[in-house]
Amino acid sequence: MGIKIDLEKCIGCRLCVKACALNAIEVIDKKAVIDTATCNLCAACVEACRKYAAITITKDHSGSGVDISQYKNVAVFIEQRHGIVAGVSYEMLGEGRKLADRLGERLIAVCIGSAMQKQAEELVKYGADKVYYMDGEVLTHFSDERYATIVADFIAETKPAIFLAGATAIGRSFIPKVAARVYGGLTADCTKLEIDTERRLLLGTRPAFGGNLMATIICPHHRPQMATVRHKVMKPALRNEVRTGEVMVRRFENGAVAERTKIVDFVKEVESTVNIAEADIIVAGGRGIGKPENFALLRDLAEVLGGAVGASRAAVDAGWIPYSHQVGQTGKTVCPKLYIACGISGSVQHMAGMQSSEFIIAINRDPVADIFQIASLGIVGDVSQVVPALTKAFKEKLGK
Repeated sequence: MGIKIDLEKCIGCRLCVKACALNAIEVIDKKAVIDTATCNLCAACVEACRKYAAITITKDHSGSGVDISQYKNVAVFIEQRHGIVAGVSYEMLGEGRKLADRLGERLIAVCIGSAMQKQAEELVKYGADKVYYMDGEVLTHFSDERYATIVADFIAETKPAIFLAGATAIGRSFIPKVAARVYGGLTADCTKLEIDTERRLLLGTRPAFGGNLMATIICPHHRPQMATVRHKVMKPALRNEVRTGEVMVRRFENGAVAERTKIVDFVKEVESTVNIAEADIIVAGGRGIGKPENFALLRDLAEVLGGAVGASRAAVDAGWIPYSHQVGQTGKTVCPKLYIACGISGSVQHMAGMQSSEFIIAINRDPVADIFQIASLGIVGDVSQVVPALTKAFKEKLGK
């Protein structure tokens, strides 16, 4: 791989100098000169010099060692927690089914757990053509090393062209290890997936630069093309009773993988409201609620509505509420039927995690807060007064 300047075509216009973020280009005697030690071959200068075509980048992929023609089908990782298939897994099945249909290929699901064979068989009803289920008591709970080894072995055996997993705490923890072991290209935290049918490439779109732009990433020269996908941004697969498929069950014996960590205990966070990732109604608070004690007001409203309590990053960073409640680009992406934003100004990062909600109610003292731009209904007022009034009204209306 290298970069070259055609001195006959170069006119010293300095467009490439302005385009280079690394300051690796300078013009000497009216000709561009590139510091190859600094250049990272990003091709920004090639784009800037499109009119004159004086700069070219050559890429040599002969050393990749991957015969792309051997890879086909779409595979998805089925995440489970305490023996129950996680909601994000059905989203992966739904999206994987679409991609497989566009490519004219099969959808394969890989499930890891203990005493979950019936649930594994059910995955066929949700779009899987084939299910690989690895069963073992030691697989009851997630382990980086075990899961990474099993999934890497699965990829080496089945050679899927595309591999998807949820961008959850579990997916983000071990999927990069899998990608490193199989030399696959990984696009993390995707919010949109498409297929270039002509080149049979996965187009993974994800937020970049703090959510200020969306980057579409491809992996043309390595397989599998891997992506982790944000929870609640894809539609879950629908159950189809008439679907049939193949289920392969294998046993995993303890000691098959060397372990460097050990699970000592699980401590469940005690909450009177539901998990925000699964909630249809979320009442979220930001620094604008004034003080941490006011989260009690939001919790009262959430309990009346049968919803969950969320928070902005500012409230979490202030120590007012645990991180597990954080909504946004650096927290959880949610898609409830109703999202009530209390004292949240509406930063780009927060709105990236909740703007797909079906109905948004914003409560803020600032009438020009950014959150009102995406709100279905806006209430200008003090959260400490508006929220208790809403709670009282809903209690009367719902008979609670």
